[in-house]
Amino acid sequence: MGLTVHLVDGTYELFRYHYSPSNRDPDRGAVRGVVNSMLQLVEDGATHIGIATDHVIESFRNDLWADYKTGEGIDPQLKAQFPVLEEVLTAAGFAVWPQSTFEADDGLAAGAALAAADDDVDRVVVCTPDKDMAQLVGGKVVQWDRRQDKWFDTAGVQEKFGVLPESIPDYLALVGDSADGFPGLPGWGAKSAAAVLARYVHLEDIPPSAGQWDITVRSGAKLAKVLQDEMEAALLFRTIATLQPDAPVSATIAEMAWQGPQDGFAEVASALDGDRLADRAARLARR
Repeated sequence: MGLTVHLVDGTYELFRYHYSPSNRDPDRGAVRGVVNSMLQLVEDGATHIGIATDHVIESFRNDLWADYKTGEGIDPQLKAQFPVLEEVLTAAGFAVWPQSTFEADDGLAAGAALAAADDDVDRVVVCTPDKDMAQLVGGKVVQWDRRQDKWFDTAGVQEKFGVLPESIPDYLALVGDSADGFPGLPGWGAKSAAAVLARYVHLEDIPPSAGQWDITVRSGAKLAKVLQDEMEAALLFRTIATLQPDAPVSATIAEMAWQGPQDGFAEVASALDGDRLADRAARLARR
């Protein structure tokens, strides 16, 4: 049986643990939570793990769209843990991919492309519920929402969004993504976007007039006109929503193998009041 590669959005995990009701330490608790979570993956059988992080919030997408998400408004206690997380995860023995020009999402796309192309890899598990990640699904690649233990293959993405994984950037271009700060097109919603893209797949393949559509969509004439009038914006939003597989990641799958913590991890963990982290990592390395 071949390898399974797990890909993790470290920034998402950091936010998740920082805002967890059980977090009693806003200065360091999120980092401890993420490291424990990664060690749990190992305990559950993961052998090859790549963790992408946002070293900075801004990326090339901010040059494309002025209102794209920035670091403004992020809790300073959370933001201060960004570099700490990278340092601690690296010391814990994980492959960490800090992103500056690109985003963590792009790192996951690059990691998925690397892993899927490797003949020794049977399955690539993208561990995040982020809807952007659905575009990576297909072939060896599946998406796993760890919090709810929900898995999505191509059929699962179709069931959830109504479109194929390859249409997810087009779908987001039409409906918008408030988390990333782009609005989509006026009048287009999840149902209309899914119906049209389920038939035509990509924006440029949608006939310009609703009279040319061989499907019936509510307010189709109005939606078709909006798309034609705003096609330039729609294509820009699609570019923003499309993950970039050339982000910097590990060079080989072997570099993603977890082989135990580095020398000095105990000291790093102790600085976080995380002595139990060091014990747990050492125990797992001895298995």
